[in-house]
Amino acid sequence: MPFEKKDLRLLRIAIAFCAFSLSATVGIESWALETTNPYEQIKASPDGIGKRYMGREIAQVMGWQGAAWLEREEREKEERTDLLLRELALKPGMVVADVGAGTGYIARRMATAVGASGAVFAVDVQPEMIEMLKTLAGQAKLPQIKPVLGAVSDVKLPAASIDLATMVDVYHELEFPREVMSSLVRAMKPGGRVVFVEYRAEDANVPIKALHKMSEAQVKREAAVVGLTWERTAASLPWQHVVVFRKP
Repeated sequence: MPFEKKDLRLLRIAIAFCAFSLSATVGIESWALETTNPYEQIKASPDGIGKRYMGREIAQVMGWQGAAWLEREEREKEERTDLLLRELALKPGMVVADVGAGTGYIARRMATAVGASGAVFAVDVQPEMIEMLKTLAGQAKLPQIKPVLGAVSDVKLPAASIDLATMVDVYHELEFPREVMSSLVRAMKPGGRVVFVEYRAEDANVPIKALHKMSEAQVKREAAVVGLTWERTAASLPWQHVVVFRKP
């Protein structure tokens, strides 16, 4: 049955209103998606990647070509990794993770502490680092070290499997910190500890470039958004914070 002119006008108005409503809804959804992106692209500084997260620019990753620096003889004296191990309070049989393990300098020391009955998942995103890590762990006869090739957004560890995880001078370089930390929290057992070890930004005497330092306050802010609960901060190391959190 043909429409009268009045009906046609009403139909056109109804179609126009529906089109406007759909456009507005799509616009709102697009805005919502944009605001959930935690990253901001900026002009890169000499030591950064041009990507800002929670007010700080993410630092450039140290490539596998710099692996010798991780194994330097003076590292023990400069960073007092013996004191770090004491702060971690590792026990035989624990299942732990070293995220951003590099050559396994810290992982090897953790492996000695957890013993043959424990396990150390040594996670890195660079295949070249993983190969060096395997070689050095083999030379040290530490089969409890389990190399894991992670992704830039995922630690690739089993859910609810880890008692304690460390990130030693690593977190500030993560390209996708929110995603990596979310995956790490999933991998932690309830009550498991996550330990950030970062050069102190509050101390101008620490001889490290600014983007490769983090303040305690910034570490706490970023850990809180993935649901971690601050437990304590140790100031026993010469240059670094040891900031300890727990998964509720």
